[in-house]
Amino acid sequence: MSMTAEPSQTSRDGGGVLYTVAIVVMVLGVVFGFAVLPRWFRGSEGGALAGKAGPEFQLELVANAPQIGKRTIALNEYKGKAVILDFWATWCGPCQAQSPVLDRLAHRYENDVAVLGVNTSDAPGAAAQWISDHKISYPIVYDDDGDAARLYSVVNLPTLVILSREGKIIAVREGFTAASELESLIKRAL
Repeated sequence: MSMTAEPSQTSRDGGGVLYTVAIVVMVLGVVFGFAVLPRWFRGSEGGALAGKAGPEFQLELVANAPQIGKRTIALNEYKGKAVILDFWATWCGPCQAQSPVLDRLAHRYENDVAVLGVNTSDAPGAAAQWISDHKISYPIVYDDDGDAARLYSVVNLPTLVILSREGKIIAVREGFTAASELESLIKRAL
């Protein structure tokens, strides 16, 4: 006669229930992290930059040149168009989720809005490969020393800066921003 105890059905099922609860809590945590937390930390529409002219920069073009042979892009090239500056990095999950949303908006509003990806806090060359692999079509520049990010007080990625046709900052958004909110901001910028 063996003295080892067989686990009861209750203890075996209890482990499965705990596992399911743990998975649900983790999924809710991820949803909360991506959807709610960025909105809590956004602050005002444009923070201290709201209503000011967008600081000028000129950066090396690393993907999707608007014309053959173009090597740099300066912000002042977009005068007369609303501009969405997307400060991002290849290692940033929310940045990766934001790129296709911006790409669709870039196509939809191509005559009135320019989307410019500003790759920052990343390894040289990482952006061009990532953009090619994910078929993103808007121009990407490389902020190798982080100067452009500092000009716009970027501390979190992704950060979107929306500029009016006149070059004034109308909004700054940190974290993933939904297409519907971006559409509303674009309408304000136009």
